[in-house]
Amino acid sequence: MRLLETAAALALALTACGVSAQLAADHPDWKEGQVPPPPAFSPNKLIAFDAAASSALSFGIDPATLAIGKEGVVRYVVVASSRSGAMNAMYEGIRCATGEVKVYARFNADSGWHAVSDPDWKSLYAPSPSRHSLGIARAGVCKGNAPNQSVEHILRDLRATPARKFE
Repeated sequence: MRLLETAAALALALTACGVSAQLAADHPDWKEGQVPPPPAFSPNKLIAFDAAASSALSFGIDPATLAIGKEGVVRYVVVASSRSGAMNAMYEGIRCATGEVKVYARFNADSGWHAVSDPDWKSLYAPSPSRHSLGIARAGVCKGNAPNQSVEHILRDLRATPARKFE
């Protein structure tokens, strides 16, 4: 009987390892799902977050654009505004499992959305113009190496994070 219990425990452990391996950040079979087109957004409904103390811009996410894909990518529209009122928007995705971000499209007020040609995943930790994405990940999109539990949890955490706003 003891041998049977040990064998069952070992089988369970191996199964758990297999599931864990499937979720691993470097899983060779991981593929990004179909990316929806950039959603409409409202600059008047943004949840502000602090991207970096040294940033001259204020940032916010339109909560209506936030979605978690089946493959674990969190997608959203982020809006960057300057003190003068200039505005830029980007449709991005964060892959918490690998600590990466991808910009799918950029918004131009005169002509709408423009897809980024050949978008690729970049590290959230690399010095780049997308440092705000690390702020988004830390403010509530990611919990460790996984997306926060749900869109509702992400929004709750984003709203609870203090943000610097322009006066």
